Amino acid sequence: MESMRLPSRFIFFLFLLFASFFWVFPDMAMAQATTDPVEVKALNRVFQQWTLVAPLNEWNISGEPCSGVALSMTSIDEANGNPYIRCNCFYDNGSTCHITKLKIRVLNVVGSIPEELWSLSYLTYLNLGLNLLTGSISAQIGKLSSLQYLYLNGNAFSGKLPSEIGNLYELLEVRFAENNFSGSLPHSLGNLSKLQELCFSSSGISGAIPSSYANLTDLNILRASDCNLTGSIPDFIGNWMKLTELRLQGNSFAGPIPSTFSKLTSLNELKVSDLSTGISTLEFLADMRNLTTLVLRNNNIHGTIPPYISSNKKLKHLDLSFNNLNGSIPDSIFTLVSLSYLFLGSNKLSGALPSKKSTFLAYIDVSYNNLSGNFPSWVKENNSNFVANYFTAESSNGGDLPSGWICLQRPFPCRDTGVSNSFAINSGGPLVKSSDGTLFEGDYNNDIGPASFSVSETKRWALSNVGIFTDGTNYKFTHSNSNAILNMSDLALFQTTRMSASSLRYYGLGLQNGNYTVNLGFVETAFPDDSQWTSRGRRLFDIYIQIVLGNLIYLFRLIQGDFDVKGL
Repeated sequence: MESMRLPSRFIFFLFLLFASFFWVFPDMAMAQATTDPVEVKALNRVFQQWTLVAPLNEWNISGEPCSGVALSMTSIDEANGNPYIRCNCFYDNGSTCHITKLKIRVLNVVGSIPEELWSLSYLTYLNLGLNLLTGSISAQIGKLSSLQYLYLNGNAFSGKLPSEIGNLYELLEVRFAENNFSGSLPHSLGNLSKLQELCFSSSGISGAIPSSYANLTDLNILRASDCNLTGSIPDFIGNWMKLTELRLQGNSFAGPIPSTFSKLTSLNELKVSDLSTGISTLEFLADMRNLTTLVLRNNNIHGTIPPYISSNKKLKHLDLSFNNLNGSIPDSIFTLVSLSYLFLGSNKLSGALPSKKSTFLAYIDVSYNNLSGNFPSWVKENNSNFVANYFTAESSNGGDLPSGWICLQRPFPCRDTGVSNSFAINSGGPLVKSSDGTLFEGDYNNDIGPASFSVSETKRWALSNVGIFTDGTNYKFTHSNSNAILNMSDLALFQTTRMSASSLRYYGLGLQNGNYTVNLGFVETAFPDDSQWTSRGRRLFDIYIQIVLGNLIYLFRLIQGDFDVKGL
């Protein structure tokens, strides 16, 4: 008897029909699968302790967790619901489901991590970011051996990072930034050879970067700013040639910038600042062509600005301020069509400003240099800062410069006029008379931006502002506080404040010679102390007061470093 054979096209059709049924109706295809009871108990304990509930009609926490959208194939990052889980029900021939992803993000969850969470040993993704979680991270985290994505950022965790994190060999991304950790980086993190992203800015971590991290050659992103990292920046970072983003700002590193950085030609973003010692140059930039953001502020960089910086045709943000650069500014930088922000202030640059610039170059800071010559026609009050140079009244084109601008040029010709012996300013706010009768002049110029200065209507004072807030697009340079500030006299003085991303200076114009008392008033209004995760933010800054030695020597004396407004 001859066997029957189905046409191959018909077999292919049946296969597609079966596959469609399986993927479109996963609940039916996995109707017999149940969640591991150990994981059900653990998940319920976590939700009970953190007083969480599953999104209504999306998945079931009280019965079978691995149901509904928990079986979805879409990315958990794209899911609108929160908290969320994802399950894999292909274990034990399709009879067992394991929880593989857990997201509890931006829910202002308070408390410590329940020990039961570490029983979810099949997790590949754990996101607890942007909450108010406290306590230490248990060594039991080492049980999550399948974990690929670990996000603990934006909480209030404390203590040392457990070395057991280094046993999670599958990790691709780790974020524990914005926390209260202490101690140094675990050497064991150098075991994570698959790691592509490591972020621990503002985490409380201190000490040197361990030599074992030389193994992290797959890294694409390293964000390690606002820590107390010490020692030299390791040369081996230059071997992380897959890096596209490197942030090492606001630490206690010794210089110089390693010459091995010249090999990081895939970088799109490079931010290094505040190197305490050593002399750096810009030679390592010669072969970089892909930069969009280059910030090398306050690194004791010497030499001239090389023209090859303009080879980065996608460069949008260039900041070389607070260094020791000399010579002229290459004209090619001003005509780079991609460039929007240029900060070259507080160097020793000389020569004239170019007559032309790109129309896309929105903000220019060249303050505190040795520039001279004529003002080009593009110089505007609200988008360029050229205070403390050697421009003269004859160099002005009579354009949009503010009245009194000459007082802010070296050698500060208004300083001996003796117009007044006091002034008071309500920073960012309107005219206010305080309880003791002091009249605080209003500082409400809305044109103050990333690179600008202003002279008051009374000509008694001026201000200069430099810097942009790079992690957001809503650049606000004043902050209004509608909430009452308890235990604060003269509340009207603190309802509106001025914001600055880098440097905010106030100048007294025409003060009489003599000794002065300087009173500064601060209050935290941007990061209120409440139950929101945003209250975890903080603002640290240095306070300087200018002193004069002789006729032309101007020094800025550090009154207090790393001043924390919240610490008042």
